Amino acid sequence: MASAPQNPALPLFYKDLIPLNSQQHANWKTRATDKATWLVGINSVPLTVEEFPQAQRNFPIIFTAGPDPIPLVLMGMNEGVNVFVDEDGIVNTPIYIPAYARRYPFMLAKLRNDADELSLCVDPTSDLVGEIEEGEALFNEEGQPSDATTNMLKFCENFEMAGTKTANFMAELQKHKLLMDGELNIDLGNGQPPFNYRGFQMVDENKLREVRGDVLRTWNQNGMLPLIYAHLFSLDLVRDIFGRQAGQGKVPNMPVNG
Repeated sequence: MASAPQNPALPLFYKDLIPLNSQQHANWKTRATDKATWLVGINSVPLTVEEFPQAQRNFPIIFTAGPDPIPLVLMGMNEGVNVFVDEDGIVNTPIYIPAYARRYPFMLAKLRNDADELSLCVDPTSDLVGEIEEGEALFNEEGQPSDATTNMLKFCENFEMAGTKTANFMAELQKHKLLMDGELNIDLGNGQPPFNYRGFQMVDENKLREVRGDVLRTWNQNGMLPLIYAHLFSLDLVRDIFGRQAGQGKVPNMPVNG
């Protein structure tokens, strides 16, 4: 169910990644856009736990399969389908855009595997940065980062901190063995076999009910419990996403009425 990056060595959305510096990119600018072309055909996007309350209003929140799961929002039920973004990148419905998508084409990354320091990098293939006519400069005349660069750096730093909180949240779920293989079934009630979606994880409600009271009290105090329920409640939106996808004619093997 999850979309994979075009180049497995690079994160989702990114086709290339280079560190910004005032020598090579002195004349570079960054511009805003009303088209999220990088979301076209992307059916799932990584999410941080801090975003659960906003995201659960628009999307189902699931967790990836495997030993190191991360949260994702579903923007479509099948790979290659995003029901909220038109083919030209226009978002067709007012929705919450995950921070992972909003930081593009920038991100913090390690320049060397043996170093912990993160540097602000950019995807040079994006038309949102480069020696373009309109936009905000990335560096001022003195070669110092501009306000646009400083603000993006802060945004990316906050995203990394949220990522640490997300990792702690996932570790707690795994510690208490609360994750199970997920399965979503949509029966159209027309006598046809239901549509089945697998390949992800979700919180096991039965195991959640068995968690000790002192643990639940801690989770309630530190804000983890509401996040778990935001995930569980969000799964009700699966039928809405499926309905949108069916309305757009993008459900594989969907019987045609006629």
